[in-house]
Amino acid sequence: MPLELAAAWPGALGALGGLAAEAALGYPAALHRRLPHPVVWLGTAISGLERRWNRPDWTPALRRALGVATVALVAGVAALAGWLLQRLCAALPFGLVLFALLATLGLAQRSLFEHVAAVRDALTGGDLPAARAAVGMIVGRDVANLDASEVAAAGLESLAESFNDGVVAPAFWLAVAGLPGLFAYKAINTADSLIGHMEPRWRTFGWAAARTDDLANLAPARLAGLLIALAGGRGLRTMLRDASKHASPNAGWPEAAMAGALGRTLGGTASYDGLRVDRPTFGDGPAPEPTDLARGLTLYRRACVLLWLLIGLGAFAWRL
Repeated sequence: MPLELAAAWPGALGALGGLAAEAALGYPAALHRRLPHPVVWLGTAISGLERRWNRPDWTPALRRALGVATVALVAGVAALAGWLLQRLCAALPFGLVLFALLATLGLAQRSLFEHVAAVRDALTGGDLPAARAAVGMIVGRDVANLDASEVAAAGLESLAESFNDGVVAPAFWLAVAGLPGLFAYKAINTADSLIGHMEPRWRTFGWAAARTDDLANLAPARLAGLLIALAGGRGLRTMLRDASKHASPNAGWPEAAMAGALGRTLGGTASYDGLRVDRPTFGDGPAPEPTDLARGLTLYRRACVLLWLLIGLGAFAWRL
């Protein structure tokens, strides 16, 4: 395929193709058993570097520098892999199809829906232990003692935040910078989830991962919140009022939008590793009910459609 046409792939056309392919295919479980998802490879590499370079007997300055090097290394290698694969796509007659299939590796529309739907189905069926187990797969808080309302809240909060991390932000960087941008974003986001913590072990070493992830999500998080509010027909005011309550500069935007769109209150006290943590609340309504998970998933589907439409408009504008 001519390189001039391939040059358009980092734009909206490539992102739209990747979103469509991922929604249809996801990452099949049978394939995952034989070939673990590339995010697993990234996690293994980041964890290995952390074990070797985050030594408590080294000075904080050295550990911070090595944390910067870790993020630069994994993001750089991921971007290089994306660039090489994109060049390969450009040289093939079916390159756009291959590009879309490769883009599915950084997107999570389908898997996010399936994970939250499993929580919804367990709650709807009255199986609270199964619902706790299902929500424990997607949240970091303690789930053993959650009641049905708390399980629903945890699922909705994860759905809102992951709509940005797993869908909007990857699609944004895919549209902006093609496979190199997508793969680099996934490396940064994975590093943040593994080492970008405030606990003493990671506070210095993971500083670069946390700050880089914050920067990478500044625009996408606000777009994700806007899409949720538009999908629900309300929630914009709640988002603008409450988003800044969150400790993260980004996570509060889609979460506050979800609370406002559903007319529920999200956030509040939660337990992590046996410790109660007072978190801010978003929204003005009552606590979520189990049926709100179904409403949240409907909002999620609508927001994904709006994202597709937005990207489709971008693809059309590119061709003008």
